[in-house]
Amino acid sequence: MPPVPRKRVDLTAPALAGIRRLSALDTVRARIALAVDLGLLKPGERLPPNADIAAALDVSDITVRRALVSLCEDGVLRRVRGRTGGTLVADEPARGIVSAIAAYRESTGEVHRLIDHRVVLECGLAHLAALTAPDDRIGALADVVAQLDEAKDWADFHALDQRFHLLVAETIGLAGAVPEYRRVLHDLYQYYLPYPVEYLRESNEEHRELVGSLRARDPRAAVDVARRHVEVLHRTMFVGLV
Repeated sequence: MPPVPRKRVDLTAPALAGIRRLSALDTVRARIALAVDLGLLKPGERLPPNADIAAALDVSDITVRRALVSLCEDGVLRRVRGRTGGTLVADEPARGIVSAIAAYRESTGEVHRLIDHRVVLECGLAHLAALTAPDDRIGALADVVAQLDEAKDWADFHALDQRFHLLVAETIGLAGAVPEYRRVLHDLYQYYLPYPVEYLRESNEEHRELVGSLRARDPRAAVDVARRHVEVLHRTMFVGLV
């Protein structure tokens, strides 16, 4: 009988660290549980539909469903049946019970690096957009701002927020710049938590301010608002709250 080939292991490869070592299921559990621990999701608060959570957290519906069931079993969430039911934060949620949260805490340095990288890209995009964005694209940005005002929950807001920022990147007419910006945005969005929609709507005022700067063809004002909009993440993402 021929010997069974052994899988080659690269002993020089770095060990997986932070969220890279987590499964998709664990990332959903950690992000929702951490939001509960930090008080971003309040006791009794209803979570969005599973499909909306899946889209916001970039995972499958079945992963969300399994994560929510397990969090209910852990006492972080509770399930209410019936036509008006759904998944809610428990009235007295268990805290500090999801071990995967530690991977997010370990990723603080990476998150700050991604924020700084995004600041540089965002400011450059805002500057060029103020100089070159066609009027119809600026109008499309204003439409997304109006939709963000009506976002029903954090998952809905997240999808529209991503659309807004990618649209800014696309307005400058440099196709090669969009993939790099999309990658940084995607990497940073992996660390976003559910936030109170009231707070998110307040951040939409900076989107509105940016649109005004683009319409005025004022690159200096556009860069100023873009920088403020991203730099605040150092304080408002979980890395500034834990």
